Amino acid sequence: MHNNHRFSDSERAAIYRVIAERRDMRHFLPDPVNPVVLKRLLAAAHQAPSVGLMQPWRFIRITDPQLRTTIAAQVEEERHRTAAALAERSDEFMRLKVAGILECGELLVVALSDRREQHIFGRRTLPEMDLASVACAIQNFWLAARAEGLGMGWVSLFDPMQLAELLDMPAGSKPVAILCLGHVEAFYPAPMLKLQGWAEERPLQELLFHNRWSNSAVPPE
Repeated sequence: MHNNHRFSDSERAAIYRVIAERRDMRHFLPDPVNPVVLKRLLAAAHQAPSVGLMQPWRFIRITDPQLRTTIAAQVEEERHRTAAALAERSDEFMRLKVAGILECGELLVVALSDRREQHIFGRRTLPEMDLASVACAIQNFWLAARAEGLGMGWVSLFDPMQLAELLDMPAGSKPVAILCLGHVEAFYPAPMLKLQGWAEERPLQELLFHNRWSNSAVPPE
């Protein structure tokens, strides 16, 4: 069947390529990010879908060096707490590089907005759809960054209340991601945690079911 809405072969190839080559980066060069490019990335994030068109994302650009240092210290504190919680894998975890906060060209904190309880459409039975919407915005930002040749790392090792207080966020809001953005020497050939032996990716076939949970399905030909 002919599809008039389909993008060209080269355009579709670029979409699938950027998805496949996106990486959670931890190593950055100190070069600054072009502000025109940053504006494009934020615009791409803002075009994300959101339940009930609530647009619950808020972006805080961190330009104060002292603030960046404090955020890095908070992440380091949580890194040690996470290591303690991992028990037998504690030493292995501490050898991983989990953030590039002090090295990246741009640092942003992404948060859920306050007063989200006012938005009922699409959230009455699934209130977490606000977080899903923010995740879509972050993914847009991430894929656009990769297309621009910039690396991005999503850092989640922090205490939300502690970070919210540091950034003077209103009651009801919640930080959900620290984004490290910047130039990189090279993109990892595979997810870093796989390269470091921390975890293995599971094939799609193990995660695809047919009609009922755990009814194994073969991906479409």
